[in-house]
Amino acid sequence: MKEILNRLINHDILEKEDAKQILVNIAKGDYNASQIAAFLTVYMMRSITIEELEGFRDALLELCLAIDLSAYNPIDLCGTGGDGKDTFNISTLASFVTAGAGIKVTKHGNYGVSSKCGSSNVMEFLGIKFSNEADFLKKSIDEAGICVLHAPLFHPAMKNVAPIRKELAVKTFFNMLGPMVNPAFPKNQMVGVFNLELARMYGYLYQNTDKNFTVLHALDGYDEISLTGNTKTISNGSEGIITPSDFGLGTITAEEIVGGNDIADSAQIFLDILNGRGSEAQNNVVCANAGVAIATVNGSTPKQGFEKAKESLLSGSGLKALKELQAISAQ
Repeated sequence: MKEILNRLINHDILEKEDAKQILVNIAKGDYNASQIAAFLTVYMMRSITIEELEGFRDALLELCLAIDLSAYNPIDLCGTGGDGKDTFNISTLASFVTAGAGIKVTKHGNYGVSSKCGSSNVMEFLGIKFSNEADFLKKSIDEAGICVLHAPLFHPAMKNVAPIRKELAVKTFFNMLGPMVNPAFPKNQMVGVFNLELARMYGYLYQNTDKNFTVLHALDGYDEISLTGNTKTISNGSEGIITPSDFGLGTITAEEIVGGNDIADSAQIFLDILNGRGSEAQNNVVCANAGVAIATVNGSTPKQGFEKAKESLLSGSGLKALKELQAISAQ
């Protein structure tokens, strides 16, 4: 690792295979905590290259415990996090609304590292069981339309990194990797990223796969559609801008989509929205993200997807998906 760190300090760039091998070595426990922390810190000081990101991704996908749910043609709705915006759990809520609209979801998530409350924090608080057993996950997706893939259960190789990330408590390149390493290898993906440079990298890497994808970055910094302004989109073979008016909506303020102060607070916001007690701004931002996910799978327009999402939320179908998942978890 000393040689690698010296290379990186001298502004060297890793080849894809070198990057992959380093992550494999981290997984094997070849480096100590200080060395890993130093390695992560380098990438807070300079941009990661496409080759490095691809190498890290390939290592994690090779080392993960894969689960085959391809028969369901699912989508994952996932953000990188790390945008510093402290919104409520928009992509997780959108996942349940998408499931309520009849689109199967394999939701990959983890505890919050750079945010107060990650997807897994709120799911755990609401009684969702984390499991990597195929039967449990298939039952979840069969009955609730959604299963939750808690990252640490599928990426045991990263156990050496998790405590270091927690102690650093800032975004690292693992934020960039999270959405790319869903162990179900879903053919459909909607992913939000925290900057435009990363959006382009994702677009490039996904275009070299067989995925059906939409990459999102709100131009005012959110890793999702925020409706506070316009959103850059990159999808199969095309790029564009989505505006609030594309959903028939006006812009909202950042204050209207802020998250809770702690996990209990965040879970209450989550339940309020699914139970029809969300504000108009909260409902719309969830349905805009779910709408693009629905459109990514079925090829409709974002506005058509938004209408389906609104129907799912307001009819209680999104809530039903959560309740069914809670019931399966309690068995």
